[in-house]
Amino acid sequence: MYKVMLVDDEEEVRSAIERRIDWEAIGFRVAATAENGEEALEKAEQCVPDVVMSDIHMPFMDGLTFCRKLKELMPETKIVIFSGYDEFEYAKEAIKLEAEEYILKPIDAQELNQVFVRIKDRLDEELEKRRDIERLETYYKESLPILKEQYLISLLEGRLTRSEIQQFVQNQEFLMESAFYVVSVLEADIRKDEDVKKSKMNKELISVSVQQLAKEELDKNGISYRILNYLGVIVIIGFLKSTTEYMPLQNELNQICRLCDKMLGVQVSAGIGNVYGNVRDLGYSYAEAKDAMAYRFVLNENQAISIKDVEPNISEEPFIDDSLLREVVKQIKVGEEESLKNSIDELIREMKKIFVSPFQLQLFFVEFYAELMKLARAYQLNQDMLVQMNINIGNEIHQFATLEALGDWITNTCMQLRSFIRKERKDTTRLITEKAIQYIQENYQDSNVSVDKVCSYLGVSPTYFSSLFKKETEMSFVAYLTKVRMEEAVRLLEETQEKSYVIAGMVGYEEPNYFSYVFKKYYGVSPSKYRQNR
Repeated sequence: MYKVMLVDDEEEVRSAIERRIDWEAIGFRVAATAENGEEALEKAEQCVPDVVMSDIHMPFMDGLTFCRKLKELMPETKIVIFSGYDEFEYAKEAIKLEAEEYILKPIDAQELNQVFVRIKDRLDEELEKRRDIERLETYYKESLPILKEQYLISLLEGRLTRSEIQQFVQNQEFLMESAFYVVSVLEADIRKDEDVKKSKMNKELISVSVQQLAKEELDKNGISYRILNYLGVIVIIGFLKSTTEYMPLQNELNQICRLCDKMLGVQVSAGIGNVYGNVRDLGYSYAEAKDAMAYRFVLNENQAISIKDVEPNISEEPFIDDSLLREVVKQIKVGEEESLKNSIDELIREMKKIFVSPFQLQLFFVEFYAELMKLARAYQLNQDMLVQMNINIGNEIHQFATLEALGDWITNTCMQLRSFIRKERKDTTRLITEKAIQYIQENYQDSNVSVDKVCSYLGVSPTYFSSLFKKETEMSFVAYLTKVRMEEAVRLLEETQEKSYVIAGMVGYEEPNYFSYVFKKYYGVSPSKYRQNR
């Protein structure tokens, strides 16, 4: 069922339209009705109609203005305009608004029925297009090169969890599964404008040319790889069947560096990381490749530099996977207690599988401590809270006789930190709401007060603020602003002799008639009748 909103200032007209059409039979339901543009805009945000049928002449906000604002908010919504005036200017404005139909009053039920049958066909067609699997597949294929690059960059920078890595490894389009992996980086050494002029290419074109030359050479020699251009640096992920293929790859990269000098006229160096047997360790190889590249300033250019040659003792693999620690931190921030406990249990289980030296355990504890301190600083936790968590970098690690004891301490500490963060987040939420309420109290007289103005004052996004404000006050921003204005209007009516139109301006309504309309809707009587009754 598609949703319809009917907008007309005459209740008889709205009721007649709603009654005379068998909406359900043609695939619609009347989701909302409104008697002016102001009210219709509020209701449209709540029910998000597929079709709006609106009169042109209405108080407070005419139909054309309403439809124009609605189109800005909901461009997909279909518009049907009806009017008692057969004027060319109205029809021309309706065309500008891309209205589906322009109907003259009195409205013929059969004609209106046919109009909505046609609109239903258009809506169905659009829905089918959105659901069209072939279009989605085409879009996926067009996006695949970008998705591959984004995934590989996330993998190299260590931003993926184990499950995400496993998911992508199973998709051969993203990454080949291999016995061994190694990362190398190539970068043109362009330090002066003269270097660019000498190569006769700009910096962007140089990196693209280096990438293309590297691809041609690697393809020619049958090497399995993935290549990407990341901020002007060429990154190559090599897939090796055995560690003996490491040296031929280094020789190939040496050849590519020399060819870049010969064919492109640019000095290019390559850095190569260590070989790893697990795809999740590619981030370590990438970091080592960049470290190796840094040595080009003390060695000759136009060559491939292996981390094994310049830092021979760096090849020991980390004893614990960084992604496990990142998962614990993630669960502290956004997870439930059970999921946090599970992630800590997995971390301890991984530690049990391998032999952990006291030095490695101390190193892990330092890293863990640093992550907790970063979190505490990000959420501006005070010193008292840190004392409650009993973190002592110098002594804590020596107090644990077993890994289980360490796990218990980690669990207790993380649970406390999670609790403090949630309290801080809740306090922040409450503070934002209080500031918003104070802003409303101080500015309700301004007829231009809006969500956007309050959000600009608070420094938060409108979507986040609207959700937060409603959760804290159980009222929307507009409803709360109206409540404040109505309460102040009542006070002025009771305590002063000011005219209604003056009070309207004092509580933020430029249009006295609209003030009377809102007041009557809120209290059931007009402002003058309210004063008379009092």
